[in-house]
Amino acid sequence: MQPVSSISSVIEHTNLKPDASKEDIVKLCEEAVEHGFAAVCVSPYYVQLARKTLKKAPVKVVTVIGFPFGYSATSSKVEETKKAIMSGADELDMVINISALKSGDKAGVLNDIQAVVTACHLQNKICKVIIETAYLSDAELEQLCRFCIDADADYVKTSTGYAPGGATVEAVAKMRKLLPPKIKIKASGGIRDAMMAQQLIDAGANRIGTSSAITFTSIEA
Repeated sequence: MQPVSSISSVIEHTNLKPDASKEDIVKLCEEAVEHGFAAVCVSPYYVQLARKTLKKAPVKVVTVIGFPFGYSATSSKVEETKKAIMSGADELDMVINISALKSGDKAGVLNDIQAVVTACHLQNKICKVIIETAYLSDAELEQLCRFCIDADADYVKTSTGYAPGGATVEAVAKMRKLLPPKIKIKASGGIRDAMMAQQLIDAGANRIGTSSAITFTSIEA
């Protein structure tokens, strides 16, 4: 079991609310520095502000691509990725095309993932692939993990937080069995306390995305 005191070092302090203000993002960044979080996760609009606020602090700037539903054109996702990197993003969390997956367009789903991963890697940036586990059958989960392996993704991420369900211990454990050790896992969606975060870490998660981290009693202790 990972020590409770180390949870803060894997937290991505998140604010992706559509009505988030500049003041909210500045506060998010300040809290991330204060608590020693790994990263902040903000909308593409706020990447430059987060980068400016964090300055030289050892906190990564994460943003989202094709968020939250994933059905924008692949070319749009690639351009969004390039712009986010130019704005100062260190890591990019892209949403797969769930509609394409459900329609049986496997080639389209794989191409979508590969295109964004490649755009990230050309600039030496980290790419996380959001597969939205709440919508997946076991067979689809296995298929997407294979796609992420083929695309050389850096992480596979459970959820956007906009689906009917978020991260679960069961889903993370399945993903860990399906993925090679070099591909890490980010659990996100509905993680509101340190106990849940610890359970997900124990199941194989390497990062925890949450907007509730500063309320975790283990981090405050």
